[in-house]
Amino acid sequence: MQCLAKFIYYKLLRWKVVGNISFSKHDIKKAVIIAVPHTSWHDFYIAVLLRSVLGVKVNFVGKKSLFKFPFGWFFRALGGSPVNRYSNENKVERIAEIFEKKDEYRIAMAPEGTRKKVKEWRTGFYYIAKKAKVPIIMFTLDFENKQNKISEPFYPTNDSKADFKFMESFYKGVRGKVVEYS
Repeated sequence: MQCLAKFIYYKLLRWKVVGNISFSKHDIKKAVIIAVPHTSWHDFYIAVLLRSVLGVKVNFVGKKSLFKFPFGWFFRALGGSPVNRYSNENKVERIAEIFEKKDEYRIAMAPEGTRKKVKEWRTGFYYIAKKAKVPIIMFTLDFENKQNKISEPFYPTNDSKADFKFMESFYKGVRGKVVEYS
């Protein structure tokens, strides 16, 4: 399956991976992985191909409506879990508990929380990483350059303002599929 993913990613789509391409082989068994900018449904298959190309298991959460018939089985098979975005459930706490229970768990999230243009990121991913004491790994969905750039692991500090400034700088100039939402 990895050979097919590499063929599609590198040869057919002509994408490339740059940066920390070996994070999965350096004992990073647990991490919050953030993908930015999230501007199109195309981001999903690029991310799924990327995890296959790298040979790393990554889970994700998605809005509950994605997990209904007829596609629910497909998204679950890919490692997805439904989340009710409008409930009062403490999602940070719930996801941090998953990290505690598993020996290996990486979760991919889109800090923007939507495919539309946003002024500020949602902060849940950050507090999940802090609560679970795991690093954040950033990767780009750069459609302009057809590349995924992957960061070194970043451990949140006690200065959230500086942390967000640092993370946002990683994505400076990156253009998503829908440029006006980037």
